[in-house]
Amino acid sequence: MAQILVVILKASIAALLLGIGMRATVADVLSLWRRPAALLRAVLAMYVLVPLAAVALVRLLHPVRPVGGAILVLAVSAGAPVLTKKLLKLDRDSYVLGLSVTTSLLAIVTVPAWIAFLAPHFGSAASVEPVAIASVLAKGFLAPLVIGMLLRLALRDRAEAISMGLLKVAGLVLGLAGLTLIAASFGHIMSVGWESLLALGALAVVATAIGHLVGGPDPGERTALGVACASRHVGIAMLAASATPDKATIALVLAYLLVAALVSIPYLKWRGAS
Repeated sequence: MAQILVVILKASIAALLLGIGMRATVADVLSLWRRPAALLRAVLAMYVLVPLAAVALVRLLHPVRPVGGAILVLAVSAGAPVLTKKLLKLDRDSYVLGLSVTTSLLAIVTVPAWIAFLAPHFGSAASVEPVAIASVLAKGFLAPLVIGMLLRLALRDRAEAISMGLLKVAGLVLGLAGLTLIAASFGHIMSVGWESLLALGALAVVATAIGHLVGGPDPGERTALGVACASRHVGIAMLAASATPDKATIALVLAYLLVAALVSIPYLKWRGAS
């Protein structure tokens, strides 16, 4: 059952990205590179400040090792295609798409570097090959996005309507599959205790705050970066978690996805983007 749910999750994410690609242009994807200040703020927040904040949280809260490992793994697994649909509601399509593509590509270098640097916190040597990260991104992120962009050219005026329908269905299936998988892993998740789960929530709140504070003068972009910082790339996080000796880390990664979604709801309402 767990394997079937994982397949459904991956298919749903691919469908979401396909729908998002049907709304995107090459100019959208590359837009962030034409704005060095915005690009620098995003990279600083997602790849430097959030991981450093995670290290500080682990040292401050002293959670049990699986939770500490999960916090660190999640903090370095930036790039959040799952929540791109939610961010697109901010009417900042170019910024959101550029942010998703750019930060995901940077993960090929940054995730292995951070995992190697943080290996002592996992209790043993841990490593992730850049090729493995690139493979995850190519198959689970770039391929469906590019196919969607090509379909946009082929379908022309119909692309927008098809994209919206695809996003709604895929989002619903993704949510149901994710909740079912979390329920199936509930025993592993609860075995670490409520205090540890609150530590995961603390990471989501702190990451959101970092993105919000660093996001720059544009309100929509500030909100987008806040949500993106709290969100994680599921495939990268699972791959990084598998490199650690604590197998409970994978279940905790799934728990964090739910926690981050719950944190984003009041934040988006406060920002008027729900």
